Amino acid sequence: MSRIGKQPVTLAQGVTLTVSPENVITVKGPKGTLTQAIDRDITVAVNGTEINITRPTDQIRHRAMHGLYRSLISNMVKGVTEGFTKQLELVGVGYKATNAGNTLDLSLGFSHNIIFDIPKEVTVATLTEKGQNPKITLGSIDNQLLGAVAAKIRSLRKPEPYKGKGVRYSDEYIRRKAGKAAGK
Repeated sequence: MSRIGKQPVTLAQGVTLTVSPENVITVKGPKGTLTQAIDRDITVAVNGTEINITRPTDQIRHRAMHGLYRSLISNMVKGVTEGFTKQLELVGVGYKATNAGNTLDLSLGFSHNIIFDIPKEVTVATLTEKGQNPKITLGSIDNQLLGAVAAKIRSLRKPEPYKGKGVRYSDEYIRRKAGKAAGK
């Protein structure tokens, strides 16, 4: 069996999970509500405060979905109780980030500023301190959406390996290349 899929998910205080007949899972908590469609082969059983996910056979497809849906349900429970955050860092001379509501204005060394609309489910905050790189903090209850938005912002100017300039996650490590002088 899947090692991740075998582990039960525990519901926190104040979180309710319902499974509809169409295999749509709804998790309600203090921070909001999330829904996720589950494959019809995967069975979700709610036993008090524990959720057990089972699969019908040991086919590769069933084994893969077993761990996937357990992780998705676990992230949904964590999202409606605590929420998720990601922090991006802008490394480069003149790189700036400001926000007005859910509109992010990025100056990333192009001839024009990039205006990026953040979905309403995601909160954004920018921080610029003297002597520090500008930081963008994203927060949401939906981990999948948060990761997609952060990856899209990062893709606007990926970090390059020579000077490390670009948009990167705050905990990301960039492998640096030596450049031309190393060939001599």
